[in-house]
Amino acid sequence: MEYTINRSKLELIRGDITQQETDAIVYSANSDLAPGGGVAGAVHRAAGPGLWEECQRLNGCTTGEAKISAGHNLKAKYVIHTVGPIYGNTNNDAMFLASCYEQSLRLASQYKIESIAFPSISTGIFGYPVEEASEIALRTVIGFLTRHPEIKLVRFVLFSPGDYKIYESTLQEFSEHRPDT
Repeated sequence: MEYTINRSKLELIRGDITQQETDAIVYSANSDLAPGGGVAGAVHRAAGPGLWEECQRLNGCTTGEAKISAGHNLKAKYVIHTVGPIYGNTNNDAMFLASCYEQSLRLASQYKIESIAFPSISTGIFGYPVEEASEIALRTVIGFLTRHPEIKLVRFVLFSPGDYKIYESTLQEFSEHRPDT
């Protein structure tokens, strides 16, 4: 599914974030930026040991923050590491999740990255409900793209068919309620 905001494109696809040929990929990291399970483990395995070596020099990352590194053995030139909230840990989960997307996009803009791929941040082992997370993610990204047309493509790479359907439904709802520009 595809959606246009100004001169930017927002895409939803099913697939593997580590295989994306965008300028940057994003993943939900732990606060040490260490290899782990899930998407973080997959990104570190695909990028190779150089990613972990570089991450150790980034001095960790706090919830809602984002940091950037080289892509190493990935197709993407850059990796953006962001620490998503663990659902139910604070009353500010939605704010922290929105910040993950906002901070990642700010880094993309700063580094002149024109295409970026996101997974569904915090909806795996961090337990964020996909329905709620998709609304926060898409609202934040659409809002950013309306102000930053220098980013040409934002792609959400959703691993499961269920997650894809939820994001597709949320995006359709947003597009139906979008004022004509």
